[in-house]
Amino acid sequence: MGQPESRENRETEQSELPPGQRLQRGWPVTHYGPVPKFKPDRWEFRVFGATADGDKHCWNHQDFSALPFSSVVADLHCVTKFSMIGAEWGGIPARTVLELAPPAPDATHVMVWAEYGFSSNLRLDDFASERTLFATHKDGELLTAEHGFPLRLVVPHLYAWKGPKWVRGIEYMTADRRGFWEERGYHNIGDPWGEQRYSYQEEPGDGPEL
Repeated sequence: MGQPESRENRETEQSELPPGQRLQRGWPVTHYGPVPKFKPDRWEFRVFGATADGDKHCWNHQDFSALPFSSVVADLHCVTKFSMIGAEWGGIPARTVLELAPPAPDATHVMVWAEYGFSSNLRLDDFASERTLFATHKDGELLTAEHGFPLRLVVPHLYAWKGPKWVRGIEYMTADRRGFWEERGYHNIGDPWGEQRYSYQEEPGDGPEL
């Protein structure tokens, strides 16, 4: 896996922050609810909904962990206004899951499901970005339970709530539907460069049709 690039070099290369963000040293723990207890013998990653073949696809923890490993150096922008710059994330690319369990031709969105029924919706194009990753590692080390072990989604070009901790699967959808925080007043898209924090900022077409 190699040694992570030095933090100083990465911060120098990626020093510009989205509007309203401040540079964060270290990685604060932020989440809603308790930290789930990982039970590897019961853990399963599911792909369901509008799949190309109409079937549900599942991996146990051992098999999912054996999928091709990749890494991406990317920032993390929290809607609470801190930004962590130049982290090296390691894990399974979202594109790998798309290739192994492709969506139906009319799928437009993905709902990412996590422990305790937590969810976050994404446009399919955002999910399919070459930088979107189901992360198992940060800077060469396994994620801690507080930061999402065994699996969290990282979508670098969106606010961090769009990448839930403790992910358990994805649902392909043929129409958009708001996830947990989106139902509670957060922006449906969540672009930090557009400072899309809250639903009252949404323009026509940003959210699901009523």
